[in-house]
Amino acid sequence: MQQRAWRRRARPGRAREPRSQPPGGRGELSRTPSPPPPVPFLSLGRIALALRSPAARAPWAPCPRRRPAGSGPAVPSPSMEPGEPREARESGPGAETAAVPRWEEAKAFHDNLTPKKKPKSPKPQNAVTIAVSSRALFRMEEEQRIYTEQGVEEYVRYQLEHENEPFSPGPAFPFVKALEAVNRRLRELYPDSEDVFDIVLVTNNHAQVGVRLINSINHYDLFIERFCMTGGNSPICYLKAYHTNLYLSADSEKVREAIDEGIAAATIFSPSKDVVVSQSQLRVAFDGDAVLFSDESERIVKAHGLDRFFEHEKAHENKPLAQGPLKGFLEALGRLQKKFYSKGLRLECPIRTYLVTARSAASSGARALKTLRSWGLETDEALFLAGAPKGPLLEKIRPHIFFDDQMFHVTGAQEMGTVAAHVPYGVAQTPRRPAPTKQAPATQ
Repeated sequence: MQQRAWRRRARPGRAREPRSQPPGGRGELSRTPSPPPPVPFLSLGRIALALRSPAARAPWAPCPRRRPAGSGPAVPSPSMEPGEPREARESGPGAETAAVPRWEEAKAFHDNLTPKKKPKSPKPQNAVTIAVSSRALFRMEEEQRIYTEQGVEEYVRYQLEHENEPFSPGPAFPFVKALEAVNRRLRELYPDSEDVFDIVLVTNNHAQVGVRLINSINHYDLFIERFCMTGGNSPICYLKAYHTNLYLSADSEKVREAIDEGIAAATIFSPSKDVVVSQSQLRVAFDGDAVLFSDESERIVKAHGLDRFFEHEKAHENKPLAQGPLKGFLEALGRLQKKFYSKGLRLECPIRTYLVTARSAASSGARALKTLRSWGLETDEALFLAGAPKGPLLEKIRPHIFFDDQMFHVTGAQEMGTVAAHVPYGVAQTPRRPAPTKQAPATQ
C-alpha cells in the first residue's frame, strides 16, 4: 500500500526506484533510498521570479483567473454588451498602456497636494528692485483713520486684533502682480538667472504690524521676501542699501525725500474706477519731460512760451536731453526686454513700454526720440499728443502704471481708470510744504 501511494505521488515520466526497507523489515533485498518529494510546480521561488519579470502586471491590476484546459472561449460577463471592449486583465502591452494614464493622474494629484517650492530670492545687486510701501500695496484707509484719531497704541492694538484679516488690494497691487508674471516667464527661459524683478516692502509701520502684512501677502500668493519696517522712522535711508530701482509710496513727502537722494520715486494714486488690465503683459507708460528727460524744455516753455520752445527744440534736435529721474527704471525694463528678444520673443514680450507726451511730433518730437536712441533705449510705442488730454488715450492702453510730473495729467488719468503716479521733479512742482513733526506708522 505504501509503494502504491508513492507511485501515485510520483511525477509522470520519472523513473521509479525501489524503496529500501529498514533492517528487519519486510523482504530480504537491500534497496537504494528514495528521493525527496518533488517541489510543487507553483513554488514561492517561481512566483517571485514571475513578479520580478518586466511583464509583471501593475500593482492595482486584478489577478487573472486561469480557466481549465479545454473549457472553450471566454464567456463575456452578463453585464457587458456584445462587442463591448473588454478591459485588459492580464499583463502585457495593453495593461502597461492602460496604466500610464492612471499613473499620470496619480502624479498630478500628488503634485497638487505637495506645497510648491518658492523661487530663491535674487541678490539685490543683480535684480531690478521695486520698493513699495504698505499703503501703496494695500488699502489701509481705516487703519490710518484710527491712528490719526486715536493714536499709535490703539492703532497697533487694532492691527493685532485683525492680523488674520487680509488687507484689500491697493493701487500698486496690479503692478506687482504683473511684475511677478514677468518673473515667471524669465525663470522659464533662464532658470539660473537672477536678473528678475525683486519686490521689497518698505514701510515705517511698527514691527508687530508685520504679521498682518505677511498674512496678507501669503493670502494673495505674492512673492515678497524682503521687508523693511522702521517703526515710525523714515525708511528712505535704506533704499540705496536695497539697490532700489523704483520706489512707490502713497506719502508724497517720502517720495520727495527719495527724489532728493537720486532714487527714482513716485507718489501712487488709486483710480476713480476699476479697469481690467492685462494679466500676462506688464505695461508701463511714461511722460517725457521731467520724467524720462530733465525739465530743461519745460523751463523754456514757462519762461519764454511755446514759440520759443519750438525754436529751441529745432535748433538742438541732435543734442540729447539730460536724463530725468525715471531714466534708470526705463533702462532696467529695457535690459529685461532684451532677454526676451534674444529668445526670438520680441512680438510676444511680456513687457511693453509707452512714451505718452504732450510734445508735438513735428516740432519737438524728433529730439525726444533721438535722445532715447543716444542712450541705447527705446519704447515700444511713442504717442505725441500736442497738448491734448492724456486720459482717453491711457484708457485704451490700460497700463499698470503711468508716470507724469504734472498733477493735471495724473488726475485726468485717474478719472479714466488708470493707476497714475506723480513724479515730484522739475519746474512744474509746487513749493514744498514744511515736513510734519509727527510721523505716522502707516503714512506711506
